[in-house]
Amino acid sequence: MPGSIYDALCVGILVADMFAPPLPRLPYAGELLRVDDMLLSTGGCAANTGADLVRLGARVAVVGKVGNDIFADFVSRDLRAKGLDISGLCISPTTPTSRTIILPVVGEDRRYIHMIGANAELTPADVDLDLVARSNILYVGGYQLFPGFDQASLTRLFQFARQRDIKTVLDVAGVHPNEGMKPFEQVLPLTDVFLPNDDEAALITGESDPFYQAARFIECGAGTVVITLGAEGAVACTRERALRAGAFKVNVVDPSGAGDAFDAGCIIGLLEGWDLERTVEFASAIGASACTRLGTTAGVFTRPEALDFLAHNRLPIERMT
Repeated sequence: MPGSIYDALCVGILVADMFAPPLPRLPYAGELLRVDDMLLSTGGCAANTGADLVRLGARVAVVGKVGNDIFADFVSRDLRAKGLDISGLCISPTTPTSRTIILPVVGEDRRYIHMIGANAELTPADVDLDLVARSNILYVGGYQLFPGFDQASLTRLFQFARQRDIKTVLDVAGVHPNEGMKPFEQVLPLTDVFLPNDDEAALITGESDPFYQAARFIECGAGTVVITLGAEGAVACTRERALRAGAFKVNVVDPSGAGDAFDAGCIIGLLEGWDLERTVEFASAIGASACTRLGTTAGVFTRPEALDFLAHNRLPIERMT
C-alpha cells in the first residue's frame, strides 16, 4: 500500500515465557528434578507471529501491554533484538507483565501455568491508529483473552483498517464456550482471514466438522477461513473454494508457537497475493518448523530455509471444490 512502512502490525498478548526442556515425567511432591537448561523467551500471539514474520523478511510493528517490572524490560529487549518495532508497546503502572511456565513431558501434551497480568488491561485506546494506517496488514491475535477488547471495539478498529484498504487477520484464544457466535457476528464481516483451531471453532459454532465450522464463519461474513487441526493438518475455505491439507512430518521437540507460526505463513501469503493452496502449504511449513526446537520461535524457518524445505517436501492437499 502506498505510504506504508510496515508489512504487518501485530496486536495482542505479550508474555514472558519460561520453558522447561521436555521432561521424562513431572517431579514428585518435594522432588528436585534437574535439567540441563531452561529457556526464557517472549511469547504470546502478537510477539510470536510478529517475530516469525520478521524471520520471513517482513517489516513488523507490535502493540501490546506489559507491566512496569523486570519482565517488561526483558520483553522489550527481546522483541527489539528480534527485529520488531516496539514503539506501540504500552506499560501498565500497576499490573505486572504476563508470565507463563511451560512444562512439556515426553509423550504427553504440555502443561501451562499462566498469569494474565497486564494483558487484561489492553484496550483499543492502546492501539496507535497511526501505526495501523502505516501498515499493509492488521493482525489481532488472542481475541477473547484480553477482556478490554470487546467486539464493538475490535469492530471499530477493523473498520478503520478496511476504510484504508488494510487487510485484517484475526486469531482467537480463550474462547468462551457459552457465548457461541455472538462475539464474532459484527467483526467477521470485516475480517479478511480468520484463523481459529478446530477446538476453538467447535466451541464457537457448535459444529464438530471443520468444513461445517468454516461454512458458519463464511456465512457470517469472513473472507477466508483456515482452521488448523494440529497434526492432522488444516482446512481452508472461501465462498468459492475448499481444501483439506495434511501436515508436514518433522522431528517434534516442542509444538509451542506452531499456530502463531502458521498465522505468520498465512500473512506472508496474503502480502504476496498467493492462491489458497500455496498459502496453506507455505503456512504449514512455517508451523511445522516451529515444532523443531524448544520455545515458540527459535525453530521457525527463514524465507530461504522455507523455500528449500518446500523444494524437497510436498504437502498433500485435497481440493474439495
